[in-house]
Amino acid sequence: MNQERSRKLFREAQRYLPGGVDSPVRAFKAVGGSPLFIKRGRGSKIYDEDGNEFIDYVCSWGPLILGHSHPRVVEALNKTVEMGTSFGAPTELETALAKMICAAMPSIEMIRFVNSGTEAAMSAIRLARAFTGRDMVVKFAGCYHGHSDGLLAKAGSGIVTLGIPDSLGVPSSCTATTLVAPYNDVEAVEQLFNDFGPKIAAVIIEPIAANMGVVPPCPGFLERLHSLTQDSGALLIFDEVITGFRVAYGGAQSIYEITPDLTCLGKIIGSGLPVGAYGGRRDIMEMVAPTGSVYQAGTLSGNPLAMTAGIETLRILSQPEIYSQLEEKSFALERGIMAVAADAKIALHLSRLGTMFTPFFTNETVIDYETAKRADAKLYGRFFQKMLEEGIYLPPSQFEAAFVSLAHSNEDIQVTVKATEKTIKRLA
Repeated sequence: MNQERSRKLFREAQRYLPGGVDSPVRAFKAVGGSPLFIKRGRGSKIYDEDGNEFIDYVCSWGPLILGHSHPRVVEALNKTVEMGTSFGAPTELETALAKMICAAMPSIEMIRFVNSGTEAAMSAIRLARAFTGRDMVVKFAGCYHGHSDGLLAKAGSGIVTLGIPDSLGVPSSCTATTLVAPYNDVEAVEQLFNDFGPKIAAVIIEPIAANMGVVPPCPGFLERLHSLTQDSGALLIFDEVITGFRVAYGGAQSIYEITPDLTCLGKIIGSGLPVGAYGGRRDIMEMVAPTGSVYQAGTLSGNPLAMTAGIETLRILSQPEIYSQLEEKSFALERGIMAVAADAKIALHLSRLGTMFTPFFTNETVIDYETAKRADAKLYGRFFQKMLEEGIYLPPSQFEAAFVSLAHSNEDIQVTVKATEKTIKRLA
């Protein structure tokens, strides 16, 4: 596969951009090799600067549930851009998208649009602290909620611990009020509430983890978080930046029938344009300025282009047959890959929920960050490179989710399974 132009562009980019990229995972450091520079996308396919074609399972890290350049989204954006790209003033589009989201997720009675998932999570935490009058926040090892200082903490040795900074430049004081527990560990969270309950403002969680690879919650885990927060007066924040409108029209909260106090959204509600949002109970959201005294602002928040893309995308997703079609495609891919692995007698655990999936090269079921880290990440890197040679574009990291879109055809699935079979035979 010729990658001459991509390599040349990467060398040039490294002169001007740190690591040659604007987000670290794009640099391919976790899987080796040189990153592809993408020129265009259409449907389920992307095309790099060297003219190579790939079936894309990254989908811009999740938002492109309809595939690349969906005609209805493109048409709507073209009409909007002719009217203007940004005003820094209210538009009807903001209210229209807000109404659609509130109707889809009854836990959200009011919503504030922002520009990224990081901003949504950061703002939700500030709001939770203001509402409860408390400072501490519980998060889970391996769950990513953006790069704001207070949430860049991990679980050290994997036991419940006070947060420690996970990046240079983050003062320890910024994570001193962050408590970290292992994902899916009810007893660890209960111990935190026993020790710090009156000081805990909120628990923030990806209801289906997607930043340690895809890891679903164990039965009863989310339900216990809900009861713990209710009993203690803390708030439960669902970070559905990835899962919102991805696993179901009502998000993960509709699957598990849990009503969080606050929800963070992003990705699909902008259909590939920069966007985020946080929303929840009216009495909490009314504390946000200008109604209340919790300050948060953004010049480009609710910009017409992101709102337009989100509205058109949700209109399509609201059709009753859409998610059954997506599940059918995703299940066919899972079934095909697992059959290949079984025939080859290779240790492969494909973790999937809805259209989100991650192949882990391990014999054990992945239930948290520690078990995810025990999977063979080096083998995944080799798998990634061989699949790339077969025209399949997977996430360039073991710890990221892959995605199926509505644009993926039955033929795409069959080609992917055949590529997996060929690749695994070569690896074995």
